[in-house]
Amino acid sequence: MKHIKYQSFAVFLGLLMITLLSCKKSNGYNEPVSDDMTKPEVITNVKVDNFNGGSYITYDLPNSDNILYVLAKYKINGTVTRETKASYYKDTVTVNGFENEQDYDVTLYTVTRANVMSDPLTIKVHPLTPVFKLVKPTINLSADFGGVNVKASNPLKREIGVIIVALDPATRIMEVQDQYYTRAETIDYSIRGYQNVARDFGVYITDQWGNVSDTLKKNITPLYEELLDKSRFSTFQMASDSPIGFNWPLSNLWNGKSDGDGWHTEFGNRAPFVGTFSIGRSYKLSRFVLFERYGEEYRYRLGNPKDFSLWGTNVASPKDSQLPILAAEGTVVGDWVNLGNYHFPDPPSGLPPGSTNAADDAFVKAGVNFNISFNAPVVRYIRVAVANTWSGGDATHIMEISLYGKPE
Repeated sequence: MKHIKYQSFAVFLGLLMITLLSCKKSNGYNEPVSDDMTKPEVITNVKVDNFNGGSYITYDLPNSDNILYVLAKYKINGTVTRETKASYYKDTVTVNGFENEQDYDVTLYTVTRANVMSDPLTIKVHPLTPVFKLVKPTINLSADFGGVNVKASNPLKREIGVIIVALDPATRIMEVQDQYYTRAETIDYSIRGYQNVARDFGVYITDQWGNVSDTLKKNITPLYEELLDKSRFSTFQMASDSPIGFNWPLSNLWNGKSDGDGWHTEFGNRAPFVGTFSIGRSYKLSRFVLFERYGEEYRYRLGNPKDFSLWGTNVASPKDSQLPILAAEGTVVGDWVNLGNYHFPDPPSGLPPGSTNAADDAFVKAGVNFNISFNAPVVRYIRVAVANTWSGGDATHIMEISLYGKPE
């Protein structure tokens, strides 16, 4: 019996080794296995197709089974040397990261399986204007509530970094305040937390290769904003508001407890799930922080809002209106104006809802900031309208909401 077991175990190990070897990850290139030290011929029939910040270089390979890859060497940022490889399966190598629209030298080599390089072949490329330089002229830096707002256009939807700097009163140096990386075509975001006093701000654009644009500088006085006094809030019940479930009334949204009881609507109803309240006086709102229900059982699950809208009015005694599930920002329905449509950010971990981790839970627990358009009207009453929850169910729950703005 022992002999049979040992034989079975040996067979098992053999199969396991075969499996591991067959599943070994390929890096796209054959390992140098040749003993042929012959110098390869250079590539021929080279053509260049330039794009923004880089170039595609196509070619014909030498007629040899010993070729492993084509190597391109070039400099960016003036001094940084980059290398790009293209395996022998391809006929194109891409060079990227150039900081100007001008001629650059690229040196090309054919490399064999024995790591023998051909003679160098130097060609010129002429990349089009890099994306970071295309975005820079479109920047608009302006005052916003509690900080500054940056607007810009990224028509090619390429990854860029928007870096905001501000003068440090102590060091008298422009220090980095925020770094925002995006592929979005339209850039519109704000940084907050500054006093209502004049200060030098600046913004510049960078890319993944370390290229940096000139800095746009402005002396800006952030607009005043304050945290709305929740003691002034009160429920303003509308006939079309969603029925309350589990004895979690709307007033729990401003009880200062994001870890206690929140607002919970009754099961068995259709979206939008709506709650209406007064903020006590008229405000020009700037932003709000929403606290969803957290914990492993709830984060990115069940009745937590996924997509929702904020509606408002400054009418002294607003009338009820049935709100649509979806409507464009600025849409007017009776006395009510759509102040904005929002999507609660997807899990920062990248994990799917229902399989999120502790870091995602911490993100939800801390509350998420949402901006309100500068063009939104002054309001005294608010309606929260949840269009869709993470479970797609028939009820919603929110723990707390904190609103910011300027009293009018």
